[in-house]
Formats: sequence, C-alpha cells, structure tokens
Amino acid sequence: MIQTQAKQLKGFSGNITATLTHRMGLCDDQHKHSRTNIVEMLLSGQMVKISAPMVRYSKLPFRTLVRGYDCDLCFTPMIVANPFVRSIKARDSEFTTNSGDRPLVVQFAASNGKDLADAAEIVIPFADGIDLNCGCPQSVHEDLQRTVDLCRQAEAAGISWITVHGRTPAERKQPARPHATALLRSALSVPVVINGDVHNLQQAQKLQQFTGAHGVMVARSLLANPALFAGFETMPADCISDWLAVSTRLGVPFATFHHHLCLMLEPITSRPERWHFQHLSSTAAVLDYLHLHYGI
Repeated sequence: MIQTQAKQLKGFSGNITATLTHRMGLCDDQHKHSRTNIVEMLLSGQMVKISAPMVRYSKLPFRTLVRGYDCDLCFTPMIVANPFVRSIKARDSEFTTNSGDRPLVVQFAASNGKDLADAAEIVIPFADGIDLNCGCPQSVHEDLQRTVDLCRQAEAAGISWITVHGRTPAERKQPARPHATALLRSALSVPVVINGDVHNLQQAQKLQQFTGAHGVMVARSLLANPALFAGFETMPADCISDWLAVSTRLGVPFATFHHHLCLMLEPITSRPERWHFQHLSSTAAVLDYLHLHYGI
C-alpha cells in the first residue's frame, strides 16, 4: 500500500484539497476537522499502532471501538474508486465518519490516476490521508530487489509513507517476512509501516524494533481482540460491553453487530458454543446469550 499525506496527490490529476462536500451525504461542516500530520506521527519516535483496512470490517463502528483501546490511526475498508465517484449510493454505503473518527486514512483501489484523484477530492475534507491499495494482502516479490525498485519509484512519485505486508502471492498462509520490511526501511527515505503476523502488543513491539518500522498495522488479530493495542493478551469482557454501546449509538445492522461478536468470541469459546452463537438470529437472542454466559 502506498499513502499520501492529505496535501496533494503528486503524479495524479486533480487537486485533492478541493472541498466537494456536496457530492456526498456529509454536506455540512460538522465532520471537518483540523487535519493530523500522519508523517509527523510516524516520525515521532513512538510506535504508531494502526488498524488495517479490512473489507466489510473496518467501518466506523469498529474504528470507534479500537480507538478506545489505544489504536493511534485507523484505515477505512478498501473502496473501489470508480463507482464511488459515480454513485451517490456507493458513497453513502462505503464511507461514513464522524468528528471522533480521527486520524483517518481512506483506502482506494483504482486503475487510473483520474479515478483516484476524483475519489480523493470527495473524501479529503473528512480524512487525514489517502491510501492506494497495491496488493491485497501480498505485497512483496520473491526477488526483493524488485520490491525495493517499485517502492523507490513510488517514493519518487511523491508518496508520504508506505505499508508493507511481507508475503509473496505464493505465501498466503506462510509466515510474513519481517526482513523484507527491514530491507525496505533501510532503502527508503519515507516512513515504513509493517503489517503481517502480529497477534499481541509485545509481538508488535518486537517487530518494530527488529525492522525499524515507524508503525505496526494489525488486521485479523484486532477483529478477535480489539483491545490488542492496549496490551490485553485476550479480549477483555469490557470490549463486548463497549461494542454493544457503540452498536447502539451508531445503529449497526444486526448482521454486522453479530458477526463482529462472533469474531471476538471465537478464540475463547468451544466449537459447540461458537456454532450456537453463530446461529442466533436476533439482537434480543444475542443479548440474552451474553447476559447468561458473561453477565453482560
């Protein structure tokens, strides 16, 4: 993934600082904000803890939850730029935020610069950076020098920082390669974020120290334990209570509400318990189950 700070999108057409709020549902000033300089965050000397872009999962309610547990920076799910630009319905479905949802990076997939720039100018009044998905999730070549060369080209085009998932396409289920991130960290001038195989805060800290990365991005492990960045080895019960509160406040659809709970409970429940919980079909049934089994 390559990212640009919310200033200008070098190498692409369009000015992403343009305010085009009339082109989406957020048409007033209530969600505009004083923009965070993410590059300064990454260069602060402190490990930046980042929630990854996850299709269907890393929407506003989940971002709200992890921000309450020491997550420093959140990404939206990947948004396909072309339909987002063309369709009000797509914009309303794919991008929702509020004044507490900061700092925020919006990730797009795009096949040309104009679509990316047009999508960026729609969201930039409400975001702190724009991310271009360059491979999901594999992002290194077997020949690491080719990866270095590609990243140097992106750096020359004006990106602000880069996130590296240290697997090749053939290694989807293999351990990530932290040495690939370490190599890129030494080869590039822009900040580098590492992603892959982070299951707890201690592991994140060790990877950051080994690679010299400026930040650590986590995906699936945060779904199971949204309190990971706060140092919890397993999900605390308060996390469930907080998810119930966030879901009520933001009006989360039942399917989303239920599925996140399934992911959160999976590591701490038996297979029969998981099967039973997964087949609950109403909010009332879920709340009864949580009260009976967890006193929530």
